[in-house]
Amino acid sequence: MIVIPAIDLKEGNCVRLEQGLMDKDTIFSSDPGAQARDWQDQGAELLHIVDLDGAFAGQPRNKNAIESILKAITIPAQLGGGIRDMATIEAYLSLGLSRVIIGTAAQRNPELVREACKKFPGQIVVGIDAKDGIVAVQGWAELTDITATALARTFEDFGVAALIYTDISRDGMLQGPNLEATRALAEAVAIPVIASGGVSSLQDITNLMAIEASGITGVITGKAVYTGAIRLQEAIALTRGTC
Repeated sequence: MIVIPAIDLKEGNCVRLEQGLMDKDTIFSSDPGAQARDWQDQGAELLHIVDLDGAFAGQPRNKNAIESILKAITIPAQLGGGIRDMATIEAYLSLGLSRVIIGTAAQRNPELVREACKKFPGQIVVGIDAKDGIVAVQGWAELTDITATALARTFEDFGVAALIYTDISRDGMLQGPNLEATRALAEAVAIPVIASGGVSSLQDITNLMAIEASGITGVITGKAVYTGAIRLQEAIALTRGTC
């Protein structure tokens, strides 16, 4: 299991939201490139980027910030937010991103995921965001009528590189991840699962490592590493067994 630091972009700044609410944001850096380079220097193997404005608008909104991040790092990066069609997928991958994350469009148009996986094998990730087990889309603003597990099973044979599971109620709240829901999802499919939302301490990472065998290959952390609640180097050492 690897630790994946997150950079959430809003109007070109690195921010963190509480429970996905755009009006509850905290700016942690106005230089996304420098922030990305810092996470790399601390040992990150993969960077997670979210275009928050894009998630709500349904199309890319932070291209300049994204390009500055990619120029600043040599490690792989994955990005989600506002990716709703093949043209956007192609454009982002051509910038140098290693993987793109399809969220809202995955629920509304599963065939896009299938087509993208065929054209870009190993580079398509599906983001599943849920509240009380029910999938939320459109930047978490809209609840659907499908469960996270049911949606995940849709992509079982598509060739998806990973699923990112986020419990909205935990995200940005530093209350710990939803271990039970994350494990249930991972056990329901053969696709690797990356845990996200609420990670607040090394103990949370230890708890996820305890259920790693269910199919959890990574954990995304945002607010905790910005505030210092978790030191990224220590978290990485923990998962590598070197601390």
